[in-house]
Amino acid sequence: MALISLKSFHFYSPGAPASRRILMTLSKSLSSVSERRKPQSYSPAAVRVLCSKDKCRDVFCRKNHVQLRMQSLSVIETMHLYGDTGSSAKAHERWMDEQVFFRTLKSLCTSQEIFKFLRSLEVMSDIMASGALQRISEVEVDDDGLKNPEDVLENEVFRALCFQLEFESSKLSNTGLLNALQALIKLRVDPQSTLIASLLSESEERLANRKLTVDSLCSLGESLLELEGPSCAMLEQIVSHMQEKDIENWSPREMAMVYKILQVAVGEREQYRDLLNRMNSATLTIAYQLSPKFTSVILNSLVALHQTHVVPLILALCKHSVKHVPYFTDDELVSVLEAFLFFGHREQIFTEALEKHVPESIPTMHPETVSKVMQYCCQKKILSKPILDAVAESFISNADSFTTDQIAEYIVPFGTLNYLPPNASSLFRKLEAILHTRFSQFQPHALLNLLHSCVLIQRYPVNFLPKVFSPYFLQQLQAQPPGLDRVVASQLTQLFLTVTLECPFYEGPKLLPKYQVNAFLTTQSFLDVHLFKKVKSGLLYLLKKRIYFSSEVSTPYFYTVDIEIKLDEEGFMLPTTQCEEVHTR
Repeated sequence: MALISLKSFHFYSPGAPASRRILMTLSKSLSSVSERRKPQSYSPAAVRVLCSKDKCRDVFCRKNHVQLRMQSLSVIETMHLYGDTGSSAKAHERWMDEQVFFRTLKSLCTSQEIFKFLRSLEVMSDIMASGALQRISEVEVDDDGLKNPEDVLENEVFRALCFQLEFESSKLSNTGLLNALQALIKLRVDPQSTLIASLLSESEERLANRKLTVDSLCSLGESLLELEGPSCAMLEQIVSHMQEKDIENWSPREMAMVYKILQVAVGEREQYRDLLNRMNSATLTIAYQLSPKFTSVILNSLVALHQTHVVPLILALCKHSVKHVPYFTDDELVSVLEAFLFFGHREQIFTEALEKHVPESIPTMHPETVSKVMQYCCQKKILSKPILDAVAESFISNADSFTTDQIAEYIVPFGTLNYLPPNASSLFRKLEAILHTRFSQFQPHALLNLLHSCVLIQRYPVNFLPKVFSPYFLQQLQAQPPGLDRVVASQLTQLFLTVTLECPFYEGPKLLPKYQVNAFLTTQSFLDVHLFKKVKSGLLYLLKKRIYFSSEVSTPYFYTVDIEIKLDEEGFMLPTTQCEEVHTR
């Protein structure tokens, strides 16, 4: 570990009280840089290093291109790192100081509070300094980036820390180096800056010299994924080093991180198959220890790496995920649901956990997450009234802000599951209003799926059929994958015939015969396949012979009947092949 001395940032002022010297000299350092500044405008492609007479360096915020200018110090003024020297008693005292430092740091909620706290310190370890940067990233960075770029990047304490990290990177501990790199990446410091380049160069050198532990390798891998993406060459080097480590001793965080690197960087290459198999076996023994985040990450990686053969691990993770349902973030819940769908797994207690969590959380859930929940219920044929009722309520209140794909994803499961919520009239009034104003914004296949689902629950979109049956819309359907295949043609035919039968007053355009099918596909029966089998088995037991009932019978009206039994005038059963003396079907 190394120690950072804020005192060594000072322009020494003889006679100034020690307690005031830090603030005075930091202020003086800042003002001396400001005096040399000239008003300039920088484009995103601006030069990062100014002319030498300026003696300043620029670091740009990656998103907002906020300029951070740091004065280059002379040799005398350069900041110093102090190694771990002294007795074990002093080391213990310093460790206790770190504990107090991090407890205090955790209680601070703004960057200005953190900077004020740091100004009160004369010396801190590099781990404390990198921890402070990490805490700043936690409180100042959200989904849209750095909230107050100038307040952070222009702060003299932040600049001082960055300056010392850059020029003394070789003296940092592994933890200090890699934590600082992670924090600066999250703070959107320009990846082309000399600061990031210096930290990366030092990290690469330690990687090449095999000086990094498993934990450090994972931290570096996480930073590289964020900074350079899956194409980074160093990621494969990290995985190669990980192969040499003892997998059985990896922590859940380390296991999850290596899965993620394998997923995005190296995939299912033959040379890493043994590593992946060993990881799968080791993960099975620690599945019960995984946090919501790591459970989600590993399930997501297993999907991407097509690990369908590791059934015991998949079952263990799916069962373990049940207790995490209330604690998953939106993205984590989406990953878990995708894994359930990909592996074809269905867990009743998981469904019960969703039914308890989703209805009360929908007001704060992202629409994409709700869409994925609906997709899960739809594909798994889970008719969950608590979830569907809550989704319907949310749709009525918030649908104006949804994308067209989200609108379709919210509504289609109602038709597939054949369920009308208690507020169905309000739900479909809202849907009709949206279709009137945003009809042209829908993708053709999404719109067809939406309207087709409506007729399945006796809601007939008569006002929109002239547009759907128009040559222009049909050409759009044909132009986009999957085109006008048999499934799409079946949807169009059912939409047309249903409205023709149920809405005799409809006098708009008809669906041309060339777009119609003569029989509908029955691969997705509206009756649950297991229930259907039970009904047929029960009838066979009751009627003794199979000749007395038929299944999946087409009618002259283009409907498909699940079960048909023929009776004569006295109510006796007739063989299904008999056409005479049939009184009732």
